Amino acid sequence: MALAINVSSSSSSAISTSSFPSSELKAPRIGSLRLSDRVNVSTASLSLSGKRSSSVKPLNVQSIAKESFVPSQAASVVASEVTEKLDVVEVEDFEELAKSLETASPLEIMDKALEKFGNDIAIAFSGAEDVALIEYAHLTGRPFRVFSLDTGRLNPETYRLFDTVEKHYGIRIEYMFPDAVEVQALVRNKGLFSFYEDGHQECCRIRKVRPLRRALKGLRAWITGQRKDQSPGTRSEIPVVQVDPVFEGLDGGAGSLVKWNPVANVEGNDVWNFLRTMDVPVNTLHAAGYVSIGCEPCTRAVLPGQHEREGRWWWEDAKAKECGLHKGNIKENSNGNANANVNGTSSTVADIFKSENVVSLSRQGIENLMKLENRKEAWIVVLYAPWCPFCQAMEGSFDELADKLGGSGVKVAKFRADGDQKEFAKRELQLGSFPTILVFPKNSSRPIKYPSEKRDVDSLTSFLNLVR
Repeated sequence: MALAINVSSSSSSAISTSSFPSSELKAPRIGSLRLSDRVNVSTASLSLSGKRSSSVKPLNVQSIAKESFVPSQAASVVASEVTEKLDVVEVEDFEELAKSLETASPLEIMDKALEKFGNDIAIAFSGAEDVALIEYAHLTGRPFRVFSLDTGRLNPETYRLFDTVEKHYGIRIEYMFPDAVEVQALVRNKGLFSFYEDGHQECCRIRKVRPLRRALKGLRAWITGQRKDQSPGTRSEIPVVQVDPVFEGLDGGAGSLVKWNPVANVEGNDVWNFLRTMDVPVNTLHAAGYVSIGCEPCTRAVLPGQHEREGRWWWEDAKAKECGLHKGNIKENSNGNANANVNGTSSTVADIFKSENVVSLSRQGIENLMKLENRKEAWIVVLYAPWCPFCQAMEGSFDELADKLGGSGVKVAKFRADGDQKEFAKRELQLGSFPTILVFPKNSSRPIKYPSEKRDVDSLTSFLNLVR
């Protein structure tokens, strides 16, 4: 996708400093406008593949009260009359740029991003391991900006990290807050924890997505800590730089915002090695088993061997592990269905749990099993979807369990509970998220749901021995 920029020069502008002390103006900081490198204010036009053209205003020329990223008291820009025009056309193909940077280091990518966009780009900092982005920006020696979304429901440890990071790097993080009226209406109408019942999307839209949209309307580019290995279902193909497919930038419209992902190709372990080597301050929750950190009610620690995103919105399906900030990662097929393989509608997804000792139950089969009040054998059944990465991760241990229990008086079975069977499984089989494991004891009509996230052979065997 090509982004065309027409630039015309203008005369110098008068700049009033922010309310911060002058020492804060040595380098760009959130909370001060940091336009020391902008003596000349220019106007420009931005178009996407020649389809759209709109006026590009210097930062803060538009109404701050409506959508701007920087506080209104930070600075004011008085643009003087343009005395001459210089027609320069710069065409940037960000797909080609992404290819050229595919093997570049995060430091190189960060440097390129800051060089290209200067004061019109900012780092999105969540209080998790993406603090590495701030360290990379610091290492470039260039001025940089940082913002964060304060949802009002973050962990105390996250707030303490914000303060530590500001002091460590000598910066001011700009915090974006949700609209108080919208939050009040949600809580009054549906309670403090409605997301456990009807999904996290509504709450995230109010507390995160809309504040982010306001923040990005004051920028031309932003920097995120997305990595391909964070979420196999939604982030496996993210490029290091792209035209943002969802949000709009300063000039509005499709193609007005560029998104940089400097650590897209870096594995989580390598990020942590970097943080330790550079002695970067990190969230103390990481030491307690939290890997991916969000709001307190929707984040929990993960167990060894679990994927990091299992700690986020754990009561929902794997396909819902995005809050909306990066919903452009969710692709649509030709029929308009998001992530067909993730929804279980793709016939190309290979089935899992292939041991000859695993019984494959049909809808009729599991209904018959539920009706039996005096079973001759206990059953352990996994409700699964073959596209689910968490089901795939436990395939080896479940097959091993089936082979171990062969001839022991316990039947091991699987029931594919996605697609047309999902509503039935939710209603009748206690399905919350994939995988769900049920034990049908002898002489009992009610199945018992396995409550643990530990799905190794020893843990499953121990549970069976307690309840069968």
